[in-house]
Amino acid sequence: MNRDQIEGGIRNIRGRGRSALGAVTGRARPQVEGAYEQVAGVAQSTYGRIHAQAEGLHRDGRHFADEAVSRGRSLRDEATDRSRHYRSEARRQGRALIARAEDNRGTTLALVAAAAFGLGWLVSRGR
Repeated sequence: MNRDQIEGGIRNIRGRGRSALGAVTGRARPQVEGAYEQVAGVAQSTYGRIHAQAEGLHRDGRHFADEAVSRGRSLRDEATDRSRHYRSEARRQGRALIARAEDNRGTTLALVAAAAFGLGWLVSRGR
């Protein structure tokens, strides 16, 4: 409960008392003033309740946004870690392939020549 809800409730009760006193004494002015206080108290209390609900929605929205930002950062960090892992793994395997090709120069030369011959043969057949 916030201040407006409490003050509105008190104002409503005070207005009821004033209206009842006016009804008992038979005077119209206190009854009207009491009815006005009642309506004003209900309006103030309703405003306080709506204000509290709006604050709650604002707080929930901020929490939701903070959670979304946190999850986004977590996903970004995970993607960055994975990309670093894949890049280092590709470099490692590339270096291993180069080392193997250098160790077997004759075989590598024969494979490159065969691939070039096959590619040339495929290109020449298309003409």
